[in-house]
Formats: sequence, C-alpha cells, structure tokens
Amino acid sequence: MPTTKAPHVILLACPGAGHVLPMVVFAKRLAEDHGFTATIITYSTLSLPTQFHSTIFASLPSSITTATLPAVALDDLPADARVETRMLTAVKRGLPDLRNLLAELVHDHHPNVVAFLADMFCAQALPLAAGLGLPPYVVYLSNLMLLSLMLHLPELDATTTCEYRDLPDLLRLPGCVPLRGADILDTIQDRSNPAYKLMVEMTRHLALAEGFVVNTFDGMEHDAVVAFKEMSDKGACPPVYPVGPFVRRPCLLLNGVDAAAARYGCLRWLDGQPGGSVLYICFGSGGTLSVEQTGELAAGLEASGHRFLWVMHLPSDKDGSAAYFDDRRDDDDPMSFLPEGFTERTRGVGMCVPQWAPQVEVLNHRAVGGFVSHCGWNSTLEAVEAGVPVVAWPLFAEQRMNAVMLEESAGMALRPREDEAGGRGRVVVSREEVEAVVREVMAGEKGEAARKKVSALKKKAAESLAPEGSSRKALEAIVSRWKSAPRGTGNEPC
Repeated sequence: MPTTKAPHVILLACPGAGHVLPMVVFAKRLAEDHGFTATIITYSTLSLPTQFHSTIFASLPSSITTATLPAVALDDLPADARVETRMLTAVKRGLPDLRNLLAELVHDHHPNVVAFLADMFCAQALPLAAGLGLPPYVVYLSNLMLLSLMLHLPELDATTTCEYRDLPDLLRLPGCVPLRGADILDTIQDRSNPAYKLMVEMTRHLALAEGFVVNTFDGMEHDAVVAFKEMSDKGACPPVYPVGPFVRRPCLLLNGVDAAAARYGCLRWLDGQPGGSVLYICFGSGGTLSVEQTGELAAGLEASGHRFLWVMHLPSDKDGSAAYFDDRRDDDDPMSFLPEGFTERTRGVGMCVPQWAPQVEVLNHRAVGGFVSHCGWNSTLEAVEAGVPVVAWPLFAEQRMNAVMLEESAGMALRPREDEAGGRGRVVVSREEVEAVVREVMAGEKGEAARKKVSALKKKAAESLAPEGSSRKALEAIVSRWKSAPRGTGNEPC
C-alpha cells in the first residue's frame, strides 16, 4: 500500500487511446521515478472498449489507482457532430460528477494532493480544481506548436473574420515553422461548426493553468522551447515543462487482438524480411481513408514493388476520424475493400492486418525502413524514438501542422503532392503519387536524407531522457515545485 506521506497527483484523461495511453505512461514515470502516488480519472462516455481499458490499467503499479466518471447523455448531438464536439461536450457535462469525485478523493482518500493535471481537452475542469484548492496544470499531449496556436486562438478569433484557411499571410507562432492557414488545426477550419466555439471556449480555460507539462523534448522543438521560456520569464505565460517523449513500451490487448497472436503474426512475418526493407502503414487508432483512397493506396503499394505491412481500418467516406470511437461490428472486414486479387498478387511481399498492430515493436523492428503515418503526435514520437523516416499523410485534428513540422523543420518526413485546396476537404492521393513517394522514402535520395535526420532526432530523444537530459531535468523541476509548494497560487493568463 502506498504511504500517506507520498505526494499525490490526480490526472484527468480525455477519451481516446491517443490520450489515455500517454497519460498512463506519464503517471507511471511519476510513480516509479519520483515516488508519487496517482489517481487517473477516465470517462465512460466515448471511452475505449472495456477489454482495452482493463489491459492498460492491469500494468499499473499499486501506487496508481483509477476512477471512472459516470456516462453523460450525448444523444441530443447531431449524428454528424465532430469528434471534438462530442469530447468537449462530454467533458463539460461531466463537470458536476467530476467535482463530486475530486472532493471525495481529496477529503476521504488523498489529503496530500499536490496537483491536478488535466488533459488538454479537459481544460474546462481547471477552474473547478482550483476552486477545490487543487493547483491546476495541463498535461499537453501534443507539441508546443499546437499549444502556441491554442493560446493564440482567442486573439485570432477576435481579430479575424475569414476562415483561417483563407488567411492571406502565413501564421507565425513564436519559435515555430510558419504555417499556411489551410494547415492549421482542422477542428477550427469551419467557424460555423459547433466544434469551433467549443474549442475557443476551451482555449480560454487553458490560460488558467499554473503550468504545462508537454509531451515533447528540446531537440524536437528547440526554438519553441526557447520562445516559451522567454514568454514565461516575462510573466506573459505559465511555465512550460517539456518532459517527453512518452512512448508506450508493451504490447497491448485491443479489441480482441492478442499480443501473442500479433507477435506470431505481423512480427513473425517481419522477422523473415531483409533489414530496412518494409514500409509500415498505419493511420493511428482513429484515422480512416475513403473507399476510393484505400484502392489508390493499395494500387500504389503494389506498383512500387516494395515490401509493406499495412494496418487497415474500415474505410469511411464520411471523414478521416471515423474510427476514433470505434463502433464496428465483429463481422466487419476492412480487407474486403482491397482491390480484387490484391492479397494474392502481393503475397510474400506485403501483409495486411485488421485494426491493430503492436506499433512500437513494429517500428523498432530491424526490417522496417519507413512509416506512412497520419502524423498523430504519439505516432510521430514513436517514429522518432525508433529512427524511422515518415511519409506524412495527415487526416484530421492537428496532423497537418505536425506534417509541416516534420517535413520543413525536423526534415524527417516526405509528403505526397496535394492539390491547392488543402484544408477544404479530403484529397485523394493518386496511385501514381503513392508509388512515387514510396519509392522515394524507401530508396531515394530524399528518403535517405530523411533517414539521417530522424536518426539524429532519435539520438536527441534518448539524450533528453538520460540522467542529465533536458526532459529529465524539466520533470525534476516540476516535481520539485509540487513537493515544495503543495498548494499553488496560480499565474496570470497569457
């Protein structure tokens, strides 16, 4: 049993695998390296499958406990409501239950709480936590570029009237690569969509945090780290602690896919392939392609002649995040959407697996030489830690921003050519372009340059987590702050 003297933190995780998993990794780091106890609060509304949750949490040490908020009704939302609308509405409607749970945790179980850490999509909970005497922080599970955009969003909202994709000038965020308006966060590209208003409201709450614990590292976003420090030193913004990367290690059980079966399936297949010869294709836990795009990708892979391992979701012509909260039936087969004869023609060269693969293990396999990715931040960091170059194929959320960073700033990614309507809808990448970019990343000069860049970033990521590394020191700084000042007074908003 954990001692009552250990400092305790409460972490509120947003729904979705890409939010729960890194929050778990961070909590384990606090417990195992710094002697904290922790409670992770999750949502039953829009949550992960029970089997997935139980497997993730089974790996937690006894010093970390979990709690789940009661479900809230969302059936009044339109059927086509964006993922972000559903998430932010669930968070807002769950605030009364969260207040009750926090009061119970603090007064009955953990009077030594030193911080409340909310996921970036749960910033609406910060005033509530502060009202209960809990120092409010944000665990920002994306990068500093997105955090900078979110902190600037209220000003952008007040000073512009056009859609952001129509901005005449590049958006220049401090320390970040300049962005076209069409490349900024997909969620805010339609100001008439209910998700836009909810996002602006959420960003106003972000500024109430006493600090941001960010899943990035100095070597990945050095200029942004410097810019945020300068702003914080001037009192213009709460301090930022770049303590990443949080990368999960173990194989997990997901939707009935057993880790052992995966090991003797796709990983065993990789064991038989030459070093650096396989292109890994995965669009994250929520990303989906259209039916037409699935066919074009398959045709391009076949024409390239390169080996591939493709993790397939059911196609959707609705939007690129259709798999985020997965409601497929057991008899749904994504591979039924492949071109006729594709599996037979590529047998021995390619392998398709439905829904999930142990991505960290796949990326670190000696046979993998490239990664077609949606550029979700977790996948990006996993590619960096594995030293694998990326074909950037963003689908939704902040992924276009990440793609720009990976290509133009980090230099570790190639991007398929897109039409000039970027940000105005789903673009179908032709089979000819798929073939060309696959050949380039696996065997071309640009691919080799990206490989060298990501190898250098891999080294910097490892250095950041070493005993004297920047991320280790940043975590020690915030841990020291929590231990020495268990009740914070807050900072001025940005």
